[in-house]
Amino acid sequence: MPSPNEISISTLGRLVGLPGSPVIVDVRIEDDYRSDPRLMPGSLRRDYTTVSSWAREFAGRSVVVSCQRGLKLSQGAAAWLRHEGIAAETLEGGFEAWRAAGHPLVDISKLPKRDAQGRTVWVTRARPKVDRIACPWLIRRFIDPHAVFLFVAPAEVAAVADRFGAAPFDIDGVFWSHRGARCTFDTMLEEFGLDTKPLRQLADIVRGADTDRLDLTPQSAGLLAVSLGYSRMYRDDLEQLAAAMTVYDGLYRWCRDATDETHNWPSAQAAR
Repeated sequence: MPSPNEISISTLGRLVGLPGSPVIVDVRIEDDYRSDPRLMPGSLRRDYTTVSSWAREFAGRSVVVSCQRGLKLSQGAAAWLRHEGIAAETLEGGFEAWRAAGHPLVDISKLPKRDAQGRTVWVTRARPKVDRIACPWLIRRFIDPHAVFLFVAPAEVAAVADRFGAAPFDIDGVFWSHRGARCTFDTMLEEFGLDTKPLRQLADIVRGADTDRLDLTPQSAGLLAVSLGYSRMYRDDLEQLAAAMTVYDGLYRWCRDATDETHNWPSAQAAR
């Protein structure tokens, strides 16, 4: 049983990827990090020796601190955060326990360079429909919660990427794009190592909606319809992205928890 200030691997595993997930702060020492430079989904690297300088960055947030084994480094950093009035827990067993349990770890070697505020920056075509909303959802929920997305004229994506240090995605001829019959969302799952059953199922839905293969899953036609509706509801692409995040939150929870559940209205009239 975890202590009152610890969270179990299974509990955190149920929270990762959800909009209310706590911030995960990785305070492993450099030697431990270099031995396995992957990160738990959505986590941020911080130096435990400078916790007094970065603690207030997380004011008002719930935080889970993880070191290699969940011992002195995470315990001390979490205690310091609590001293600053921040709700902070440690991960029971730390990074090693998360990895041993088979939970996903993100390969960050292909992440774009971060900006001065530590955020990854991405650029794509304006007026998103499916892939250009699904990919930002995946990045914000599993890769970089603070990622910046720039939506620009199609002809300017490459130039904006070059001038603003952004990673272009979902356009022809770039790394983060379609590969054969698979869409950009598939590419990101593969490259980041996010090989989980719920995300693979969501990828099937996205691919069907994004590539006009509506027979691929029963949900693909519905996602396409909702996506086209959202694109007409919002003139501003960032407003559309913010609103549509909940669509993918719901689909992800269905893929993870509810695929076996059915629904029928047992009306008295029908029973007669």
